[in-house]
Amino acid sequence: MSDLAQPNETDPRPMPTSQPVLLRALRWGLIVTAALIAAFAVIGFLVSGQPGLWGGMIGTALGGLFLMMTVGSIAFANRFIDRDFYITAFFGIVLGSWVFKFIVFIAAVVLLRDAEWLDTRMLFFGVIASVFASLVLDVVVISRSRIPIISDRSRP
Repeated sequence: MSDLAQPNETDPRPMPTSQPVLLRALRWGLIVTAALIAAFAVIGFLVSGQPGLWGGMIGTALGGLFLMMTVGSIAFANRFIDRDFYITAFFGIVLGSWVFKFIVFIAAVVLLRDAEWLDTRMLFFGVIASVFASLVLDVVVISRSRIPIISDRSRP
């Protein structure tokens, strides 16, 4: 077992102890989003035909994408943990992804608000369902994870 204060060249890049939890949440987020897209495609088609199918699929895909971008940006930013600029890079990447999501959300609302080829109610319910599913998924993943209470850094 190597000490972070004296890194060994053969050891893989050090990662925070939360990294496996983030990757697990990302993996399950992809699975749940794919299942919700399929479910809302069927529900949307049964409720309002082709426009409902598109509304349900786009809504759940957008909701799932936005929520997974947060977890993904944190997991990606953790790659820089061994650099001097880690804190700056971490917050720059995470806040940058939030700004990007905000811009994409506003653009999607403006572009899809009057679209006749999709059911905006199914779009709304798809986003709400993916947000709710993501919250439940995060609670389940975090509650079943074992994260040490002590710091990631070794103490002298």
